[in-house]
Amino acid sequence: MKKTFLSVAAMMLTVSVVFMGCSSRPSSGTSTTESPAAATTKPTTTTAASTPDAKPSGDKIKLTVYSTISELPNQEMMKGIAADFTKENPNVAVEFQFPGAEYENILKVKMAANDLPDVFDTHGWAIIRYGKYLADLRNEPWAKDMTDTIKPVVTDKDGKVEALVMSEAKDGISYNAEILEKYSITPPKTFDELMAAAEKIKSSSNGAVTPFFMSGVDNGMIGGFSDLYATSMFISPATNDAKTLLDGTFDWSKWTPLAQKLQDMSKKGYINKDVLTAKYSDMPQLFAQGKVAFVFGAPSFADEVYKYNKAAKIGIAPLTSMVAGDSQSFSGGERYTMGAWKDGKHLAESKKLIAFFAKADNMSKIANATKLPAGLKNIESKHEFSEYYKQFENIRVFPYFDRVYLPNGMWDVMCKTGVALLAGTVSPQQFSDKMKSEYLRLRNQ
Repeated sequence: MKKTFLSVAAMMLTVSVVFMGCSSRPSSGTSTTESPAAATTKPTTTTAASTPDAKPSGDKIKLTVYSTISELPNQEMMKGIAADFTKENPNVAVEFQFPGAEYENILKVKMAANDLPDVFDTHGWAIIRYGKYLADLRNEPWAKDMTDTIKPVVTDKDGKVEALVMSEAKDGISYNAEILEKYSITPPKTFDELMAAAEKIKSSSNGAVTPFFMSGVDNGMIGGFSDLYATSMFISPATNDAKTLLDGTFDWSKWTPLAQKLQDMSKKGYINKDVLTAKYSDMPQLFAQGKVAFVFGAPSFADEVYKYNKAAKIGIAPLTSMVAGDSQSFSGGERYTMGAWKDGKHLAESKKLIAFFAKADNMSKIANATKLPAGLKNIESKHEFSEYYKQFENIRVFPYFDRVYLPNGMWDVMCKTGVALLAGTVSPQQFSDKMKSEYLRLRNQ
């Protein structure tokens, strides 16, 4: 869609004033993502320059790469791989940008101006949002090795491959294995079992252990709960609402019970009391101290936990079912990716950089660092969650609810209205009304 100068200027003004909205999915606690990934990371810029003894040939080229990776160790890992690329290609420097919570707004402005980074993370929107800006990677040597679960996610109806998926998201529930063992709790399979486990943990610990951690500051954790369980309520059951959500006839009064469950969790003391002021960054230390039992999303925060408690035991499980007769599932798709801007001045070098990241050794590094399955087949990874992913490899994986069934902009609505619900300023019914009005407004834009 063509943008007028006025609309671009207005968008840039909006972004400059309101950078800290809930536009990016936390990489744990649901990454990225309107995706995803932990939402308050400050923008960082780093260049993987050539080594002093390198001998450049030809003109020096700089590739700019935008990524949604928020964990500092993982950012360093990415920069390390880029530095290895520069050693082999001394005439190419790689500059990384890690905008954190500002990522999506910045990319929207860049799309409006048709001035995107050479390489950028599609964070769950490779086809729907970024497809027309991305180069076709179907003929790249790694494309044939995409996993069966990720191939349809980044391949459009004409067979165009939009991006290399370095990490494949599988978001369910991360849990403190020591707490579950202490109170003889088996990882729950249904939502009712999950609530029973929460009550047992709260009462048996005399309130010393909080069943669920959420953050009103990094409100993607709250929006993530709604996004995960919207799939469990409305999509994964055999009789579901997928069609009506897509054609615009969904009965939004059905959202009220989901909002009610979130409110009940708070009123029963299952969610940390300081939820409105707590930050995502507070969680790893509390988890390490045995004060938090469950976190919704992938365990990308694990290394932060180990800084406080090297012996911490973290487990992962699929999301519990919500509807009787249904089974467990994961929400997922693309987590961390690399796509090439089709109009970039250095497209050949961009594809070469992506192919370098797609090498088996580098994909293994990424899998081990992010603790997520790789988007390519036969990639070895050895980390504490590898066996869990193997154990649950046959569990269904659904795309993130908002990416398929909600118009652009609804992620922010879920996040902020979820916070208002926990603050007591809106009711579950008002949450539903807000979802309906914004769904219709944004759908008609």
